[in-house]
Amino acid sequence: MTTIPAVPADTIDTETDYLAAVAAARTAADAYYGSGESGMDDDAYDRLLRGITAWEAENPDAVADDSPTREVAAGVTTGDVPHAVRMLSLGNVFSPEQLTDWAASLQRRIGGRDVAGWVVEPKLDGVALAARYRDGRLVQLVTRGDGSTGEDVSHAIGHIIGLPLELAEPVTVEIRGEVLMTSAQFTAANAARVAHGGQPFANRRNASSGSLRAKDRAYQVEQTFIAYDALTDPAHTSNPELADLTHIDLINWLHTIGIGTTVGSRITALACHTLDEVQARIDRIGAIRPDLDIELDGAVIKANTPADRADAGTGSRRPHWATAYKFPADKKITVLRGIEWNVGRTGVIAPRGILEPVEVGGTTITYATLHNPDDILRKDLHLGDRVYVLRAGEVIPRVEGAIVSQRTGDEQPIVFPDDCPRCGAAIDKSEVRWRCVRGRACGQVAGLKYAVSRDCLDVDGLGEAVIVQLVERGLVSEVADLFTVTRDQLMSLDRMGDKSADNLMAAIEAAKAQPLNRVFCALGIRKTGRSLSLRIAAHFGSMEAIQAADAAAFEAVEGIGADKAAVIVEGVAELSDVIKKLQAAGVNMTQPGFVAPGTAAEDAGEAAEGGLPLAGMAVVVTGGMSGPLADYSRTQMTELVTRAGGKYSGSVSAKTSLVVAGEKAGSKLTKAENLGVTVMDPGSFAELVAAYLD
Repeated sequence: MTTIPAVPADTIDTETDYLAAVAAARTAADAYYGSGESGMDDDAYDRLLRGITAWEAENPDAVADDSPTREVAAGVTTGDVPHAVRMLSLGNVFSPEQLTDWAASLQRRIGGRDVAGWVVEPKLDGVALAARYRDGRLVQLVTRGDGSTGEDVSHAIGHIIGLPLELAEPVTVEIRGEVLMTSAQFTAANAARVAHGGQPFANRRNASSGSLRAKDRAYQVEQTFIAYDALTDPAHTSNPELADLTHIDLINWLHTIGIGTTVGSRITALACHTLDEVQARIDRIGAIRPDLDIELDGAVIKANTPADRADAGTGSRRPHWATAYKFPADKKITVLRGIEWNVGRTGVIAPRGILEPVEVGGTTITYATLHNPDDILRKDLHLGDRVYVLRAGEVIPRVEGAIVSQRTGDEQPIVFPDDCPRCGAAIDKSEVRWRCVRGRACGQVAGLKYAVSRDCLDVDGLGEAVIVQLVERGLVSEVADLFTVTRDQLMSLDRMGDKSADNLMAAIEAAKAQPLNRVFCALGIRKTGRSLSLRIAAHFGSMEAIQAADAAAFEAVEGIGADKAAVIVEGVAELSDVIKKLQAAGVNMTQPGFVAPGTAAEDAGEAAEGGLPLAGMAVVVTGGMSGPLADYSRTQMTELVTRAGGKYSGSVSAKTSLVVAGEKAGSKLTKAENLGVTVMDPGSFAELVAAYLD
């Protein structure tokens, strides 16, 4: 086991602390560049390295011979294949101010003239690799190693997408890039590894590093290569014209001969004329980062022309004409302290990891989802494990994997429940997601509490204490029973007075008029929620049509695939008696404003759609509303957007048309600004849709 000692990170005051920091950094680097399983996350390593660099700048005569700042990859990896041209690492900047300072230093290196042009491309989080082609055929793969020599991993030829066996041109050239895994490739790699008796990989980079070096393994896994450079000097290629290409033209040429690049993707290498354009592109890459199928931890800024690069030169570890702009970490290492087994309103039993608190992306994380028992087994998690916790964008934090090499022997197996944690009944383990055999009956109180919440039927005054009494006294067992409760029955409850009973009866009566999307949401069918319930109600228009729909019909609703459609159909059928009771009680079963498909009215509606203020717009609402919208819940905002012709979305992307940003809007507002999406305050938005307010 490798243990990373605790040392000062950003501030190092004494030589003793400095030497301890150097030892910690080298230990972490050895694990990172070797097995890929470092006990220190990227953010902590960067802070530690910055502290070391700052101390060395103030104490140049006391720099340790084994300092990680002296060599590529901290000098911890080697190989027996020499690189014709050293494979260097990059320096880092962490803010627009630091980027400006670096650009100024580059300008000084090239004689004070302006940099002719820039290129911004993603900083991919994978394993650096050199691919050597001779006469157009792939003949050798070499890792970066210590920059001077690397390891021959040619046994991986044929298993890496983006490195074809033969190029479109019979050229001799060495191409450099990053090997990494997509989400699907990572899942497949772990499945293959576990199937052959191995431990699951802790993270994607670990999986790429281990799989690339595995020479005599009984199975192979697929990976992806994305190029970021090539050796263009005539001494190293049969195509002398490459030496005159700008970097952006080189990447485009690599794409044309069949090499994997970012060309055509949302994170394609982009030429920029000014530093402002560079910063805008960096912000853009950072904004779409959570939506990507590959992992990246920053952007790389390079001088575009060969002349600028030649004049800037290179140092012992890094080129002077390129640097990396690191993004805030979305992945950290912490300790899995415990497991909570929560039972949902439909009886689904879901594990939640209790973590040693860790800050990720500015938020302190103490819990993370573990999805289901199979997820725990697949990742071979133990209590006390050091684990990677991922929080990308607005996504709920999740445990990505355990760092098995960091185990001390004190870790404990996770104990799975034999009986339902809520009611003690048996557990149905026939599916991936375990359920209490009592199903909804187990979650009566939770289900009713959900049904009367503000996003569903919105029955004011019907809190958990009242619901518990109604259930315990046998007056209510499901949502439809609420509409048959009498005033006398309410008066029999503890602490229920005349006024409270009258108000509650009035609130229950008012709930009958809620639109179909609220009623459907109140049913609590698995795989549905307030947003999907609105799309379902808007698509079908009536509960009758919903009940008549098969799985194929549900798949026509945006956001519903085959698996989800089957679950919803089953849920609707299961609740047919409840729906009948709701209908008998006079609960509304239609969606306001619905126009049946294929009717003349629909044609007229389509013609008039352009007159709606939000017609064709994707709208995101974030932060606290104010003014006329101060009392609007998220469900009401969703309904308002829909009435005004828009499409409500929960996340900001390049497809977003408008963001309504209230108080404490947070990261969604930042992302919208980075993407150049129109932002509107609640007051202005209320004016825009005034005719559609409740």
